[in-house]
Amino acid sequence: MKSLLILSALFIVNFSATGQVKNPNYDSTLAGRLGADEYGMKMYVMVILRTGSNKVQDKVVRDSLFAGHQRNIRRLVGLKKLIVAGPIAENERSYRGIFIFDVKTIEEAKELIGPDPTVEQKIFEPEFYKWYGSAALPEYLEASDLIWKIRP
Repeated sequence: MKSLLILSALFIVNFSATGQVKNPNYDSTLAGRLGADEYGMKMYVMVILRTGSNKVQDKVVRDSLFAGHQRNIRRLVGLKKLIVAGPIAENERSYRGIFIFDVKTIEEAKELIGPDPTVEQKIFEPEFYKWYGSAALPEYLEASDLIWKIRP
């Protein structure tokens, strides 16, 4: 029993001594600018767009609503509030797409998504969640603007 206690104590001491390692590349200025915690993470608001109740049949109307959806996405990226967006492949849960907003509250995300015509017209119905992810996510936007040949 005594050897088991000693072994357990050594394991705990070893784990705690090696469980956290300082990052030699840590940039406190960048971490502060991005709002990172000590793990390089922060809270965002994630929105899952689900198939809504409005099944618009008129192709011209539908195309117009989706063009407005794309304009709203570009507007939100320009405001540096929307940092991730994209469709979800066909699935049994009627999930259609995601947004990750660099905002502190669900209420702020609701205000940002409100003018989207596909949401206003209930083609999409949003679900809002707090999400904890890498504080570096906004940094990818600059690179993403350099790699698309056709703007959505």
